Amino acid sequence: MVLNLITFASPLHKKTSILQSHELLINELEKYFTVNFIKHQDIGTLTKDDFCLLFIATGGVEGLVAQYFEKLPRPAILLADGIQNSLASALEISSWLRTRGMKSEILHGDPVDIVKRVFILHNNYQAQHVIAKYRIGVIGTPSPWLIASNVDYLLSKRRWGIEYIDISLDKVYKYFHQIKDEEVQEACTTLTNKALAIREASPKDIEKAMRLYYALKKLVQDEHLGAITLNCFKLIENIDTTGCLALSLLNDEGIMAGCEGDLQSIFTQIAVKALTGKASFMANPSMINIHNNEIVLAHCSIGLEQTERYIVRNHFETEKGVSIKGILPTGDVTVVKCGGECLDEYYLSTGTLIENTNYINMCRTQVRIKMDTPSDYFLKNPLGNHHIMLQGNYETVLENFMEANNCKRMR
Repeated sequence: MVLNLITFASPLHKKTSILQSHELLINELEKYFTVNFIKHQDIGTLTKDDFCLLFIATGGVEGLVAQYFEKLPRPAILLADGIQNSLASALEISSWLRTRGMKSEILHGDPVDIVKRVFILHNNYQAQHVIAKYRIGVIGTPSPWLIASNVDYLLSKRRWGIEYIDISLDKVYKYFHQIKDEEVQEACTTLTNKALAIREASPKDIEKAMRLYYALKKLVQDEHLGAITLNCFKLIENIDTTGCLALSLLNDEGIMAGCEGDLQSIFTQIAVKALTGKASFMANPSMINIHNNEIVLAHCSIGLEQTERYIVRNHFETEKGVSIKGILPTGDVTVVKCGGECLDEYYLSTGTLIENTNYINMCRTQVRIKMDTPSDYFLKNPLGNHHIMLQGNYETVLENFMEANNCKRMR
């Protein structure tokens, strides 16, 4: 991992003496990073892909930092161990930057603690750059019942760098009708052979659902998309199949895919993937028990790789097409949701998946979770319907990222 230290030092000090005086801090950093010292005059040689800290090496550099304000990395992370009056200078600089609307943080204290914080900051930095490169295909319009899940395309692009691309369902239909049943036979056989059981879905249903997967995959490639959200209910009216299986398989391939055209949930899935490397489960909170502090999450699509076993079923509401009933491992989980028109709010909690339920009046994949925070959030202050679940405890990672981006936590 490369760490670029944009070095601000008073011209009264020699470079050799500066490095020697900060030897304890630098030695600790060099145990974990390839450290490059960049003269402040050379700040223009760095790119947005370079991870940088402002190394405040001495006092008396406030004016120098102000002089290069437009070229400073955002947010400005100031490294100051206190030697050579560096902390005093960093405090003044940090205050000045905040008055000009720039978020800043000072790294100071035990070198070991500084290294730990640098790792967190680097992870956030990498995730932000991954997120900013995403082109999200909005295939069809969002489902009409998602009245609280709107996203302002322009504001979200300014804030996160992501780009939502509206794509007509007609393109999906075109690709779908170009794919022949025989092209998907092998994939259908693999799916059914690995399934614990096949319930309502017929071989013809599975073929149609697999053709849709191939069609969406081709669309993703042709449109250079990193993620999609699909208005799946409109599909049923036109090609008599559901998107559940297709979305499941796309998520397994690392292409974040959500249903119902939910713009906020697909962003949440992208952020989770960028920060943790893990795929996630988009679901409805279908039952809340505030006395036991438990919730049941349910939906008809989940990546097969997130399951221990799976059953091939039909879609719950329409009783058509193909859906996945996943059987998930018990243990630690994280539930998260990003919301707001510019995606600047979030909910976050950990919990324990204690049971795979089998209610007949809910979507196919169902999990009961014992929450670590009060479940009455869902009844008093929810960020819409869909929430995202991933296996494992990632509260610290996600919270650090959201706080670094000035997002408001909902409870």
